[in-house]
Parts: sequence; C-alpha cells; structure tokens
Amino acid sequence: MIKLIVGLGNPGSKYDKTRHNAGFLYLDDLASGASWSNEVRFNGVVASYLAGSNKVILLKPQAFMNRSGLAVGSIARYYKIKTEEIVVVHDELDLELGVVKLKKGGGHAGHNGLRDIIEKLGEKDFYRIRVGIGRPVAGKSVADYVLSAFSKQDRGVLDDSFVRLNSQIDALVAGDVSRVMNSLNKK
Repeated sequence: MIKLIVGLGNPGSKYDKTRHNAGFLYLDDLASGASWSNEVRFNGVVASYLAGSNKVILLKPQAFMNRSGLAVGSIARYYKIKTEEIVVVHDELDLELGVVKLKKGGGHAGHNGLRDIIEKLGEKDFYRIRVGIGRPVAGKSVADYVLSAFSKQDRGVLDDSFVRLNSQIDALVAGDVSRVMNSLNKK
C-alpha cells in the first residue's frame, strides 16, 4: 500500500508552470481543492488524499529540485513510511510528452531530484511515476528546456496524461501495482 506521494518541482512562482515542475503540477491536479499546509519540519507543503478508504500524504518539497531528499527523508522517518510505500512523481526527458510510466526502483538517470532522494533515503526501491516531457530540439540546452513553460497545446497533452494517471492512482495506492503498470506502461 502507498502512504506517501511526492511531486517533484522547484518552489517559487518563477517555476510554477515549467516542465521540471511536472510532479508539482500533477499533485495540484490530483488534490484539486485540497488544503495545502506549509510544514517547516518537513521542508515542504503537505496535503491529504483519500484513495478509497486509504489516506495518503501528498508532499511537495520546498527546497530546490536537487535537495528534494531532505523533505522526503524527513517525512518518511517521522511517519515511519517504508521506501516501498513511497511514490515519487517527476518529469522525464526520455519519454514523449504525455507518456506516463510507473516503475519501481532503479537509478536516478541524471535526475537530480531522484539522486538526492536516493541519497537521503539510503535506498532506491521507491516507486516512480515518470511524466514524459520530451527532449528539447537540437541546439537547445536541457536546462533551458526543463525550466521553460509548457505551451498551451503541450499543457493540454500533459493534462490528458494526468486524467489517465488519476484513473489508476487509487488502484496504485491500494497496492494493485501490476494492474497499474500494465495499464500505464502499455504502448
């Protein structure tokens, strides 16, 4: 069963609508209308989500991406959440825009948020929801691309991917990982 869903992003209005904030954007969509509270002890903002009868903690770390592990580690230790009960939602350059995939464990593949979470947890067997943002066109830097805002059309594609993900999130929280992987990861 999943007890914590973490959305990755950078804090501040400058980054609100950027590709690198796909994790924050997803949690905002999932918890639409929820009340977020600033939890200084966790260095993040927190809300609750009810998946069927299962209450899940939602976390948006408020340090920059490369320091996300501080918030994840703090809240996991405080609530005694095991690594395999955590889902991290993050942007993924290696997936086309609109593609969403679920995986368990693995490396960080150069993603600084994942790198820091792995370091702070001391483990890497948490679930990851990889939200495809695509790659920049030739000649454009990756840093500039991930910190750029979605176009209106691209944001529509992203929102459609969130609808697909939302249709599976309660099953994931309940522990039906195989079904969710089969649904999200099919071509």
